[in-house]
Amino acid sequence: MVKSLSHMLLSGVFIKGGFDAFMEPGGRVALVEKAGLPNPRLAVESNGVLMVVAGCMLALGIAPKLAASLLIISLVPTTVAGHPFWKEENAAPRKANLIQFLKNLGLIGGLLLILSEKKD
Repeated sequence: MVKSLSHMLLSGVFIKGGFDAFMEPGGRVALVEKAGLPNPRLAVESNGVLMVVAGCMLALGIAPKLAASLLIISLVPTTVAGHPFWKEENAAPRKANLIQFLKNLGLIGGLLLILSEKKD
């Protein structure tokens, strides 16, 4: 029961974030373009769909290790391209990006714990 609850709680940030990225790509597109990836709008929207689908899989207990793997694959480039605190010269944006970068590392840690879980 605790495992299911933890999966549901962890999935929320991916479902909401993915939905937002798909529906309102906004400034994310410029960040992806700046990172040099092709088709930045499509990349943002596709990543959003992946996060929603994998987040829902995780929340519902459908192939949780696959879902966690997909979310890690999605989160690593999102973290590097979206929160490059090391490039910021001004203190406020650097601090905000560092916090988001570290938050994403924490999410990756939670997803890695799912990959290490033993089957019930």
